[in-house]
Amino acid sequence: MKKNITNRYSFINLVFLLFLIISAITRTVLLVRSIDIIELSFVEIAKIYLIGAFYDFVSAGYLVIPFVLYLFFMPQKFFGHTAHRYVAYAFTYILLFGAVFLAFSEWFFWDEFSVRFNFIAVDYLIYTKEVIGNIRESYPMGLLLSVIAAIAGVIFYIFCKLNYIENILNTKSSIKQRIKPAFIYLLVPIVSFASVSDDFSKISKNQYSNELAKSGLYSLFAAFRNNTLDYDTFYITDKQESVFSNLKKSVGEDGSTFLNSNDITRDVIKQGEEKDYNVMMIVVESLSGKFLKTLGAEKELTPNLDILAKESIFFNNFYATGTRTIRGMEAITLSVPPTPGRSIVKRPDNHNMYSSGFIFRNKGYETKFIYGGHGYFDNMNEFFSNNGFNIVDRADFSDEEDTFHTVWGVCDEDLFNKSLKEADMSYRAHKPFMNFIMTTSNHRPYDYPDGRIDIPSHTGRDGAVKYTDYAIGDFIKKAKNKPWFKNTVFVIVADHCSTSAGKTEIPLDKYHIPLIIYAPEILKPQVVDKVSSQIDIMPTLFSVLNWSYKSKFYGSDILRPSFKERALIGTYQKLGLYKENKLVVLSPTKKIKSYEVVEQDLYDTKYKEIQIDRSLEAEIVSYYQGASTLHKKRLDRYECQ
Repeated sequence: MKKNITNRYSFINLVFLLFLIISAITRTVLLVRSIDIIELSFVEIAKIYLIGAFYDFVSAGYLVIPFVLYLFFMPQKFFGHTAHRYVAYAFTYILLFGAVFLAFSEWFFWDEFSVRFNFIAVDYLIYTKEVIGNIRESYPMGLLLSVIAAIAGVIFYIFCKLNYIENILNTKSSIKQRIKPAFIYLLVPIVSFASVSDDFSKISKNQYSNELAKSGLYSLFAAFRNNTLDYDTFYITDKQESVFSNLKKSVGEDGSTFLNSNDITRDVIKQGEEKDYNVMMIVVESLSGKFLKTLGAEKELTPNLDILAKESIFFNNFYATGTRTIRGMEAITLSVPPTPGRSIVKRPDNHNMYSSGFIFRNKGYETKFIYGGHGYFDNMNEFFSNNGFNIVDRADFSDEEDTFHTVWGVCDEDLFNKSLKEADMSYRAHKPFMNFIMTTSNHRPYDYPDGRIDIPSHTGRDGAVKYTDYAIGDFIKKAKNKPWFKNTVFVIVADHCSTSAGKTEIPLDKYHIPLIIYAPEILKPQVVDKVSSQIDIMPTLFSVLNWSYKSKFYGSDILRPSFKERALIGTYQKLGLYKENKLVVLSPTKKIKSYEVVEQDLYDTKYKEIQIDRSLEAEIVSYYQGASTLHKKRLDRYECQ
């Protein structure tokens, strides 16, 4: 009878074996794909496979939970029934198809992001329409699904020929005899949930090696678990008095007076007349600094932006706060650091934040969030509509205005033409306007109208970048013929870089983006090389407008001579401060590391780990703990002024 018990649960062994084999093959393929960016040593590769096998085993432990329960509760009289045989065969094939599909998915996710499944994958699972549409437009899904089905079919045929499934179905066991093996199998995910974390994958200073040592499925589980991270629970903390004392030193500037002891609310006072310049805020999808010739790019992909950079205030040492569009949006709109967990844009408690939208409205402006896609994606419409902006999205484009689109939205030309119309409407209403424009064309599947540039559509990122540059050039050309142009400030900035993965925890080069402030009738061109980030955009813009206002911003005016150079950058777990050629990183489980930048370029920044600078530790903790505390206490909200 012991043999029968083992045989009934040998289906679980089959699941474990299949998952471990397919995961090992996947890891090998990804390793070969990344062979030039990992450390090629026997020890390093051995660590990748050994730790990887451990994570695969843990992942399989989660995966088999429903199978264990099914085998435990299935009565013996039904277990060997003919109908159950058909169910078992169908279920086995579906399992095989799913395992192979997961392996293919890991390849394409790695190809796009150079990491295992993470927070991005979790977010994308919510928006199935856009994601599935993007996949269909980017890849030959018919062919891929056929190949996956064929591979799963071959494996299934082998098991059938070996009578493996039949042998399992012909076993007999009582429910008492099934208790012990069921308990053992269920113990694996229970113990893993309590004791296993991503820390085991940190086998190297090379982040790619760490990613290869992970399991895609486990990383997906971990991303679900870490959706929300409480700062005080997971990160280094300091006394509240010290936090806010240090934070005020960091965010304070000339002409500002703090109003409260327990937050950073302050009056920013400017002398002279306030300006009512219109603002066109153009946030460009995935515009890495490495694409601009002005910043040292090798290819000629951005001729229009390079010309604009020379005619503008150009910030060449500027950084995104995060790796997602919504991180850029929160940083620009709210001037807040990238606090751990999901972006504020996606959080439920994000209404009436201290948003620049409300400040513009309080100054008499019409404010619009203009997006060529459906704004329900990533909760954008909900966020902007409750933080001082009217919404103009895909639903507001007529058939005539939508000449070309992908699943993500209308092409950038259509988006900019719509933005011109919205600006004309505000001008005719005698209202100054602030339009927050979010582009989409520089996104896979990289499709755009034919005949615009010399790179065919749907051939890759380079073409999408060059098309977006073309569309921006065309937009500026048309805007120059508008009566409101001479009184308008154009701000062009990326939401984030095109890739986020690197050899280090927070690869600085993967956050370097351009910032251009263009107003030829108002501002003199200059190059600003101060280290700064997206949280500084609005304070700098308000300085250009010479506005006095009440501020709860964490950013400062970059153009101010006494501006304290630093950049706040992070992932949803890692929180960074880049200052004085040093990068300090806070990690969950209350860890902190410090690095000195040894060599920095557009493509690969090199670091060496150094001893923690206590002043920088106090500063980074004050930013992130302070921001998390104020958000938790709802002290980051807007009050009518």
